[in-house]
Amino acid sequence: MCPDKSIKLNRVMIAAMKSGSGKTMVTCALLQALKDRGQKAVACKCGPDYIDPMFHQKVIQVPSRNLDTFFTEEQTTRELLLKGRNQGDIAVLEGVMGLYDGLGGIREEGSSYHLAQVTHTPIILLVDAKGASRSIIPAIAGFLAYDHAHLIQGVILNRTSKACYQLLKPLLEKELHIKALGYLPQQKEFHIESRHLGLVTPLELKGIQEQLSTMSRQFADTVSVEAIMDIARTACPLALPEEHLPPLSHKSARIAVARDEAFCFYYEDNLRLLEEYGASLQYFSPLHDKRLPDGCSGLLLGGGYPELYARELSANISMLTSIQQAISQGMPAVAECGGFMYLHSAIRTPDGTLHPMADVIPAVCTYTGKLVRFGYIQIKEKQSRFLGENQSIKGHEFHYYDSPTNGDACFATKPVTNNTYSCIIEGENYWFGFPHLYYPSNPAFPRRFAEMAHNYAERNQETLYGAGDKNCSHRNHRGR
Repeated sequence: MCPDKSIKLNRVMIAAMKSGSGKTMVTCALLQALKDRGQKAVACKCGPDYIDPMFHQKVIQVPSRNLDTFFTEEQTTRELLLKGRNQGDIAVLEGVMGLYDGLGGIREEGSSYHLAQVTHTPIILLVDAKGASRSIIPAIAGFLAYDHAHLIQGVILNRTSKACYQLLKPLLEKELHIKALGYLPQQKEFHIESRHLGLVTPLELKGIQEQLSTMSRQFADTVSVEAIMDIARTACPLALPEEHLPPLSHKSARIAVARDEAFCFYYEDNLRLLEEYGASLQYFSPLHDKRLPDGCSGLLLGGGYPELYARELSANISMLTSIQQAISQGMPAVAECGGFMYLHSAIRTPDGTLHPMADVIPAVCTYTGKLVRFGYIQIKEKQSRFLGENQSIKGHEFHYYDSPTNGDACFATKPVTNNTYSCIIEGENYWFGFPHLYYPSNPAFPRRFAEMAHNYAERNQETLYGAGDKNCSHRNHRGR
C-alpha cells in the first residue's frame, strides 16, 4: 500500500559481484543514454566515495549525491534519496564493491544490497564475464539465492563477446528466470585509471567526455535501455520526507569553501545542509586565487589531492598568508584530510621535497607509502563544541599521508571492532583532522558551524564588509 504523500521516483541500482567490474563506466553510460532519450536522470553513489559522483556531475552533468546506510538511519536515507527529486525523474544508484559487501566486509549495513533494501530499489547485476561462459550461471544463481528480498531483476554481462552472450542469454533466462539485458564487449580504450585514493578524478582525464559518449553509444547498441527503464518503473513510490525547517536567520554566515583541482572532495548534502542553516557558500581556489573571498566569516577546507599540487599551493604565498591570518584572527574554520594537510607547516612528498604550507599546524605531513587509516568511524568530542553533549558524528578515513600532530580533542570508534583512537585538533571555533565527516549523520555540526560563522560576522561587520556595506551579507557568490 502506497503512503498518502509519496513520490514515484523511478529508480534502479547498478551493482556487481566485486570491485573492478565496470560499475562506474556502465553507470555513466546508462545516465548518458537516459539523457539522450530525454529522460530527467539523477544519480546516487552508494558509500563514502567522492570521485564517482564527480563523474556523474562533471562528465554526464546530472545531479548526484552519496547514500550510505552506515552514515544515516533508514528513514533519513530515504529522505536524502528523495530530496530535490521530482515526479518523473529516473534515479540510477551506483553500487559499491560487491553487492553484499558491507561493514568490515561481513556486515550487511553499508552494503549496496542494504541500500537497495532500504530504498526499495530494483537491482541490475553487472557480471564481469571475461574468461568464462556457462560458469557464470552458477555464480549468478548464488547471488540470486542470497537475495532474500528478490531485488535482482536483471543482469548485464561485461567484457564478453556477442556470440558468447547470445549463447548464454537463453540459458540465463530459462534456468535462472532472470532478464538478460545485454552485454558489453571488452574495449581497452574504455578505462578509468586508479591511484591510491581510488579513481583518477574526471578533471585530470583528457577526453573523458568523448570516451564516455562513445561508451554510451556502445551501451545503447548492445544493452536494452528500454528494458532497464521498465525495471526502474517497477520501483514502488516512497513517502515524501517530512518538512524539517531549520532556522534560516543566520544570513550573515558567509563560508568560503575551497574547491578546485586540489580540493574537490565534498559530499553535496554537507554543502546543502550548510545552506539550509543559513550559510552563503563562496567557492574559491587555493591554487589560483590570491586571497580568501571578501566578506567571508567562515572557512571550509575539504579533502582532495593537495599532494599532487604541492608545488603550486606552496608557491601561492598570498593565499597561504590570507588563510593563516584569517584563522589566527579567530575566523571559524573546518579542515578535513587534504585541507588538514594544507594547514600544516609543510607537506613532504614521496620524492622527499618539503613544500611549505599555511603553517597553522606546526608539523609536517609526510607520505608513508602505505594506507594509514581506512574505513568508517564514529567521532565524539571530549569537550562539547561542535556537537551536543554526548552526541557523535559519523565519517570516513582513507589517507596515505600522516602527521605527528593528529589531535586528541575527539575519539574515533570503528563500528565493527570498536577499536578507539584519538583524533581532531579542535578549539572553540575550529575543527581540523584527517576524518571526512558526513553532516546528515548529525546536523548539529553544520548548524553549529553556520552559527559560529554568523556570530563572527556580527562581531566583525565593519572589518568584513566596510562601514558602508553592512547589508551585503545576503549575496551568494558561486565559484568554480
